[in-house]
Amino acid sequence: PSNAILGDEIRIIDATGGATANNITVARNGHNILGDASDLTINIDRSGIGLVYYNVTQGWILIEN
Repeated sequence: PSNAILGDEIRIIDATGGATANNITVARNGHNILGDASDLTINIDRSGIGLVYYNVTQGWILIEN
């Protein structure tokens, strides 16, 4: 979300197992991801992650993988 607030959560799941061949890009949409101003790439088949928004500096942080 472009207007993330503390506690917002998102989950991304590669249900079809195609992330190795077709990487999933999680666009940061103006927020940091894991404290970095870069998009996040998921490249492991059948993987799933959860992110929670913390603050402007840390942005989205990993809560499960």
